[in-house]
Amino acid sequence: MDAFFFKNRGLLLALPALVLVIFGVPTLHAIALGVPIALLGELVRIWAVGYTGVTTRGDHVEAPQLVTAGPYAFVRNPLYVGNFITALGFAVAFTGANPPAIRLLLVVAALAWMLLVYAIVVPHEERFLARTFGEPFEQYCRRVPRIVPRLFPGTEFAGTWEGSVIWRAETRTFVTFVVMLALLLGKRFLL
Repeated sequence: MDAFFFKNRGLLLALPALVLVIFGVPTLHAIALGVPIALLGELVRIWAVGYTGVTTRGDHVEAPQLVTAGPYAFVRNPLYVGNFITALGFAVAFTGANPPAIRLLLVVAALAWMLLVYAIVVPHEERFLARTFGEPFEQYCRRVPRIVPRLFPGTEFAGTWEGSVIWRAETRTFVTFVVMLALLLGKRFLL
């Protein structure tokens, strides 16, 4: 089941976005508050992808090297932290005019669904990394938290940032981000 969740993580994570698009009622204030949060999440993703490259987009787990530099020095899953921040931003932006109880329900449900997906995907990835990298990965796990970033990076870093991979690795994410922005603005101004 975990391989299924990993392979289909993009589709599974699109479900809460679809719910927000259908049931959300955005306001200008909510958009002004939520979109910068969503952009911050995308910046975290860009920072992380610059270190891991296109291997993050596959249908199965792969890692040519153990990356512990950049955002990986603060948290083991910066891509997912970035996704979570982006989702939070869009959830805030889409639900500005919903009644408070519905707004809370939509935001919490969207983020809870993401946590469920990641609760399956992250251990699946970590089992692969433990098999592939052994003790260096285990040491990394002891030093760096899984989800909540630590305040200061460690002193042992592996990996370098390569900006040239960003567009190739993040094209789908950029397109999704722009589509979500268009839907958000369309829903606010056209409907």
